[in-house]
Amino acid sequence: MHPSRRAVLAGTGLLPLALPLLGQAVTPVRAEPAALLRRAIPSSGETLPAIGIGTSRRYEVAPTPEAIAPLREAVLRFVALGGSVIDTAPSYGTAEDVLGLILAEPGLREKLFLCSKVGTPGREAGLAEIERSFKRMNTAMIDLVAVHNLIDTAMNLATLRDLKAGKRIRYVGVTVWRDSQFADLEAVMRRETLDFVQVNYALDDRVAAQRILPLAAERGIAVMVNVPFGRDRLLKAVQGRDLPPWTAEFDCASWPQFFLKYVLAHPAVTCPIPGMAKVAYVEDNLGAARGRMPDAALRARMETYVDAL
Repeated sequence: MHPSRRAVLAGTGLLPLALPLLGQAVTPVRAEPAALLRRAIPSSGETLPAIGIGTSRRYEVAPTPEAIAPLREAVLRFVALGGSVIDTAPSYGTAEDVLGLILAEPGLREKLFLCSKVGTPGREAGLAEIERSFKRMNTAMIDLVAVHNLIDTAMNLATLRDLKAGKRIRYVGVTVWRDSQFADLEAVMRRETLDFVQVNYALDDRVAAQRILPLAAERGIAVMVNVPFGRDRLLKAVQGRDLPPWTAEFDCASWPQFFLKYVLAHPAVTCPIPGMAKVAYVEDNLGAARGRMPDAALRARMETYVDAL
């Protein structure tokens, strides 16, 4: 079996500074992980670390110290390793409340690129939902708010642009989560000026690469990717299997990195947002944003491999 990213890092953690001289002890130093790949937001040029955290399901816990403790550890480790993007939504149960408690950690908020959504039709109702997000997360500014699942897109985008003009949010966008929404998404992308889209794209769900990702590149729209593990189908399909030897050609140390590197290797993708509720998942997944990415030939080989499972 190939080692986990955690094992790989641990195995190279201590390096000597020099050979001992005249019996003098040498203090070892810990090797720091390489910097994360960063991708630019086309509308501004600002760059983001190329792996983020999605909070659907995994952060929908009781807002108690005991339930939040492992999530706080995961977020703090994520930031310590160079991550910044965290995506949530009012519809994700208690996730915004939980994030609000985690964000109370001194100095944490300014290190994050915080994203939420609006999924209520009507100007007053949509604005009220956004205001609740500010309150639940205890923040005066949200970096990105997107129209969730294209709900009342024109009205909600107008509201978001007003908030952007007032410097309460920095970017606006729209989201979908299934292939059947792509025709409507394409129409919105052609009609509206957007900073971001969020879309489902994975090694076993490649439809977005046909029209949506090329259009995002053409229109200068950043792309966040939800369900990059194919709604967990991919991880289940490879359970108990060793990585193929050729994955060493793109510095892949685990199956999660295999699937994330495939997504990241598409030039239109800005940031996949897998769920990460444990430190071990953070350490492993962020490894996908380091080292070499698969080229076109290797991506085709990855597709053939997964399609045969």
